[in-house]
Amino acid sequence: MSDVLPLGKLPPDYLVALLRRYAPPTPDVVVGPGLGLDAAVLRLGDRLLVAKSDPITFASDEIGWYAVNVNANDVAALGGTPRWFLATLLLPEGATTPALADTIFAQVAAACADIGAALVGGHTEITHGLDRPIVVGTMLGEVAAADLVTGAGAQVGDVVLLTKAVALEGTSLIAREKAADLAHLPADLLTEARGYLHDPGISIVRDAAIVRAAGPVHAMHDPTEGGVAMGLHEVAQASGVGLAIDAEALPIRPPTVALCAAFGLDPLGLLASGALIAVVPPTVAAAALAALAAAGIQAQSIGRVVPAARGVRLVRAGQAMPLPTFARDELARLF
Repeated sequence: MSDVLPLGKLPPDYLVALLRRYAPPTPDVVVGPGLGLDAAVLRLGDRLLVAKSDPITFASDEIGWYAVNVNANDVAALGGTPRWFLATLLLPEGATTPALADTIFAQVAAACADIGAALVGGHTEITHGLDRPIVVGTMLGEVAAADLVTGAGAQVGDVVLLTKAVALEGTSLIAREKAADLAHLPADLLTEARGYLHDPGISIVRDAAIVRAAGPVHAMHDPTEGGVAMGLHEVAQASGVGLAIDAEALPIRPPTVALCAAFGLDPLGLLASGALIAVVPPTVAAAALAALAAAGIQAQSIGRVVPAARGVRLVRAGQAMPLPTFARDELARLF
């Protein structure tokens, strides 16, 4: 059997072993690396610095916009405010023009302006061996200690909320990057799918702020690789709880269903930036949903937190089954 690891994230057990070996805790680290934890949190006097780094490797269209928002999302999911962005931009040899570089910089600047962050540094180079641009982003933010929220605080009896819809980012990426294979689908459906990048959008910065303002929040998580399914598993693992998820309550839009069917993909395991998983006490759920609706953000209750012994289950028509897990994102399988 080959020792070569497959495309996508490192296997969870192996990643945990690496972190235990090479990333020991230190006193100034409030939140360090771990499964289901969105970003690092560092103590700086009476404030906390939130730091997140993530690459964009699948997208080529609007890659700068993706880079800012996926990193800002993880800062926001910890209760933080995104402030400063650094970008490492790697451009392909023999295919890079000034217009390409200018376009990506413009996308980064526009995305930063949209969330109130600033581009403050990074690195740019033309790199041998690439066939497309790659952007590795780092977003820094800040949060007061009292406002810090992690993915590890879910409690039995809590309500699980999900904003927007399942797999918005993956749907938009497929529509943009695989257009030649989708000509059999209606043009208006593909236009809607491509537009998910901006409408309803892949940012959850506003979503997180609105939920936090509605009342106590026990956990928040930004599902990305592995989709909403892996995001829910990560919250359950980080919090040491089980989940009962209502399959009929999961919002999956028709373009997502159509594009996934075209390539034999499961929407629950498809790249999911744009949705926020928020776990709140039952007394807060209605207020949070009302506040999100008032802001024009779709959201619903998708389940409850249950004892860990019950596992992470998907309930459909009264029948419970294990919520699927995905060793790699469905988009990685496609590409």
